Amino acid sequence: MAETETTSPVPPVQVLAADGTFSPTATAEPYLPYLDALSDADHEQFYRDMVTARAFDIEAANLQRQGQLALWPPCHGQEGAQVGSGRAARAQDHIFPSYREHAVGLIRGVDLLGIIEVMRGTTHSGWDVSDPRNGNFRPYTLVIGAQALHATGFAMGVKFDGATATGNPDTDEAVMVYFGDGATSQGDVNEAMVFAASYQTPQVFFLQNNHWAISVPVTTQSRTPLFERAKGFGLPAVQVDGNDVLASYAVSAKHLADARSGGGPQLIEALTYRIGAHTTSDDPTKYRTQEVTDSWVAKDPIVRFEAYLRNKGASEEFFSTVVSDAKEFTADIRARTHAIEDPDLTFMFDSVYSEDHPLMTEQREWLSAYERSMAGGAA
Repeated sequence: MAETETTSPVPPVQVLAADGTFSPTATAEPYLPYLDALSDADHEQFYRDMVTARAFDIEAANLQRQGQLALWPPCHGQEGAQVGSGRAARAQDHIFPSYREHAVGLIRGVDLLGIIEVMRGTTHSGWDVSDPRNGNFRPYTLVIGAQALHATGFAMGVKFDGATATGNPDTDEAVMVYFGDGATSQGDVNEAMVFAASYQTPQVFFLQNNHWAISVPVTTQSRTPLFERAKGFGLPAVQVDGNDVLASYAVSAKHLADARSGGGPQLIEALTYRIGAHTTSDDPTKYRTQEVTDSWVAKDPIVRFEAYLRNKGASEEFFSTVVSDAKEFTADIRARTHAIEDPDLTFMFDSVYSEDHPLMTEQREWLSAYERSMAGGAA
């Protein structure tokens, strides 16, 4: 299948060139003021987030290969898009992920063991979304595009509650929903944009275009750049270099601010690339060329930002400390993964309904009887 990219006559917003030099494009000019408030400590945090997320991602993939997880969806290569946008969101904002936003979950304060538990099949959600420590980070959604409807409905509620566009940026709320290029072909995403536009929700649709919907290239899905589709719904839309963490931050900060202040829904298309497989059940060598993949590896968001920080004078001690801390983080994840205990089988029936339901009672009793019928009392 062809891997050529559908191009736009307007270049995407970019702040850092692939070699890490500060080289804003003309399209980046309106967003540069959002970078002015960032300190050296903020820049170092961006780098730490990306390195930690990648280390976690690699560790989780290894755990899956060793039989500890049923499945793993890697985010390798998409750290710049996720960290930039995730850091742009404010504490009061609400985040609706798909199933690959590991870096965003890390930023919002979620214990990433919860994601491990989801992919291990030992939990319904992995974390309590009502707990403030989890940063309004909603559960992972494996039904492609469904989270766009959830986010839009929630954003409608935020607006109905008067929790946005009050003129106070410290309390005004916005909603950000993440999805991929494949999800743009789903009805749920398009229906979500219809309602978002109709109700002028305080919302940002964050599209991570990693160029592949499993084995289907983005050029098969769309003959035009994906961000152009949003304009048909009346949504302001922009395309950004998703491997440029500073550009991702600046664009997200502006559009979230616009959404909070009453500007209605916005869409950001972050151009990035899925370096690894779609999930650990996928073999990307069957449908894409190594040559193109290598060309995207050369645009790696971590390598790019490391070059930028080194040019600014970041110390070798800083980089070695980040790597060391990431190793400690992943070692802790590995140890706690091996310590996970399987829940009681009847756990799957909990919380299906808010109150006892006869169908759930019947199914729970059937399963218990089935288990007792097996030799040794277990299947």
